[in-house]
Amino acid sequence: MNHIRNFCIIAHIDHGKSTLADRLLEYTKTIQVTEGQMLDDMDLERERGITIKSHAIQMEYNYNGDGREIKGEKPDNGKYILNLIDTPGHVDFSYEVSRSIAACEGALLVVDATQGVQAQTISNLYMAIDNNLEIIPVINKIDMPSAMPDEVEDEIVDLIGCDPEDIIRASGKTGEGVEDILNAVVERIPHPVGDEQAPLQALIFDSVFNSFRGIIAYFKINNGVIRQGDKVKFFNTGMEYVADEVGVLKMDMIPRKELRTGEVGYIISGIKNAKEVKVGDTITHIQEPCDKAIEGFQEVKPMVFAGVYPIDPTDYENLRASLEKLQLNDASLTFVPETSIALGFGFRCGFLGLLHMEIVQERLDREFDMDVITTVPNVTYMCYTKQGEKKEVHNPSGLPDQTMIDHIEEPYIKASIITAADYIGPIMTLCLDKRGELIDQQYVSGNRVELRFMLPLGEIVIDFYDKLKSISKGYASFDYHIDSFRPSKLAKLDILLNGEPVDALSTLTHQDNAVTFGRRMCEKLKELIPRQQFDIAIQAAIGAKIIARETVKQVRKDVTAKCYGGDVSRKRKLLEKQKRGKKRMKQIGNVEVPQKAFLAVLKLD
Repeated sequence: MNHIRNFCIIAHIDHGKSTLADRLLEYTKTIQVTEGQMLDDMDLERERGITIKSHAIQMEYNYNGDGREIKGEKPDNGKYILNLIDTPGHVDFSYEVSRSIAACEGALLVVDATQGVQAQTISNLYMAIDNNLEIIPVINKIDMPSAMPDEVEDEIVDLIGCDPEDIIRASGKTGEGVEDILNAVVERIPHPVGDEQAPLQALIFDSVFNSFRGIIAYFKINNGVIRQGDKVKFFNTGMEYVADEVGVLKMDMIPRKELRTGEVGYIISGIKNAKEVKVGDTITHIQEPCDKAIEGFQEVKPMVFAGVYPIDPTDYENLRASLEKLQLNDASLTFVPETSIALGFGFRCGFLGLLHMEIVQERLDREFDMDVITTVPNVTYMCYTKQGEKKEVHNPSGLPDQTMIDHIEEPYIKASIITAADYIGPIMTLCLDKRGELIDQQYVSGNRVELRFMLPLGEIVIDFYDKLKSISKGYASFDYHIDSFRPSKLAKLDILLNGEPVDALSTLTHQDNAVTFGRRMCEKLKELIPRQQFDIAIQAAIGAKIIARETVKQVRKDVTAKCYGGDVSRKRKLLEKQKRGKKRMKQIGNVEVPQKAFLAVLKLD
């Protein structure tokens, strides 16, 4: 156990974590690096250049540390097993990071030498400190012409209060400083602690679905030993299995006879049902089980909710199976069945943010070949009725009648935005337009400012992040966490087509914005809804009050063209006949709402 080190790499998005991981793997001769970001094995990750999943991999390193002593202990020279977990950097995947941190004793904090400390760097750092991880600060990309290693070093010293000589300067591109990082991992990160003689206790931190082998769970052993053929049970679900195969994770899975305390590995036990594996569960033996499950695993809190419906209603069961398999691989996705008048049967899914929602939609299409319609994203509201009942509302259609409501509370977040001082004005304007309140502002270093805002979550789920990036020319970084629920003046805005409400387009919005929002939605839908043989009235309404209206004109045919000469009553007779036909058509006519209309609401500006 003294020769095992478990560590992860944390950083803001695009600071070069995956490239640095490639160099570590290359230096320890774990794999031949043939292309960039070897651990990002999903097509989506390669295309977008972001990490979506955390990836665990084992390396072997021969340490020869000239007897240096750090923290009173001197590590022996020899072979060390290093378990590395590369994590995502985007705020929408912070749950992946929290799971990786739970399986480690130390973390490499990577900061880009050209960009300095950013919001997600700080957020991930606090997460690691809360879990008592040993932090090794690394300045990456020092080979870039625009690098400012000295300024960034000062920022890191201010942030964690370490000595400047503790900070390692490295480059993921050229491989400079990689040996120093590996030596620091062996010297500074503590080895895992645990008791091999105690009952087995292993924490599941991830799982994947394999169509031939069933569900494969990844775990870290806190106490005890697991061997191939052992009878094990999962603590929280109480399900019992035989460990058909256990092993360690290199680029592929390598089977082993046994895994001991402190090691990270995988277990295959022929589990077919996705509900039986919960991330954060504890694996133990059936004969002598452990007393209690491993703690410290937070339940995921979805921020954004949207309805996901199959385009073809017969695909409903396939969509359920696809979502279950996807949930194994992405534990932050939650879903419950729901129905909609306009779209039929589907699921209300909870996501951690808009990028997460987009990625899930893409993965459903690519990995499971599912065509889905996604409705407008919204957040959870607390509704209090006049009888004093409290109701959680995920969907505007679930709101009680306007006359029954006493007040509605909406979730507020504490947002931290780090930006260059030049962009403070436009960012303040953006946040105040979104009903934000400035809490405080601090200068992080020279030209960099951290702004803290209280913002309603409902205002930021649609297009806030895109706007922030464009007004700051990409220099602002954004991070947030849920703070509390506050009473708010909210109104349910319904969109009616020919007097029929379309529940998939209804939204909850602030009363001050309702009229302009309703008007803009009607104008947008007028462009997108195809013309029919009858007039289509598009109306925006709050309760019984219509606040905006547009009309999609009918496609007309000149019925009087064959009437030439003669009395005018002949013409009138034909027009009356046409009018009756139009009226009947309107009663039975259905208005098709194209998928573009649902998406357009997200991008009204």
